[in-house]
Amino acid sequence: MQTNKEIRCSSPAVSYGKVLFELGVPEESVKKTKEILEAVPQLSDLFTNPTVALKKKQTVIDRVFPEDMRNFLKTACRYQRMDLMDEIFAAYEKCRDEQDKVLHAVLTCTVAPGDEQKRGMENFLSRKYGAEKVHIEVRYDADLLGGFILRAGSDEYDWSMKGRLDRLAQTLAH
Repeated sequence: MQTNKEIRCSSPAVSYGKVLFELGVPEESVKKTKEILEAVPQLSDLFTNPTVALKKKQTVIDRVFPEDMRNFLKTACRYQRMDLMDEIFAAYEKCRDEQDKVLHAVLTCTVAPGDEQKRGMENFLSRKYGAEKVHIEVRYDADLLGGFILRAGSDEYDWSMKGRLDRLAQTLAH
């Protein structure tokens, strides 16, 4: 399954994300750790600061984070990978989505789809990609002039008026 979460081709981050997933750490603990790091940016500064002793970093980890995440975080600190935590979490989520057969898609439109339309898109994507769950992120773009563009993985379905006009202009130009 493809996700729309950006993961740079930083193989250490991807490797750490896969390891975190394979460790079987409860999803709630991973989520809580991510929330703590987002809520207290000073922690990231502390963990990435080379002048702070590893022992002090480990003490902070023991006091602040869920128990089942501590060894992973200590290892990330020891090997100076704490600056990759956003990418590590993204890689972890990608692994989890692949296991759970979750597909992330982006719908760009001028008007939000109705419930029936959205269900139709979810059913289409579910069948096409073999997904058990489909999450559609809705974005708005008035430049489309009507209709929509649906992106899933590397596929794009352009049913926008702008797209149709562009294709017509290309056809007439040839």
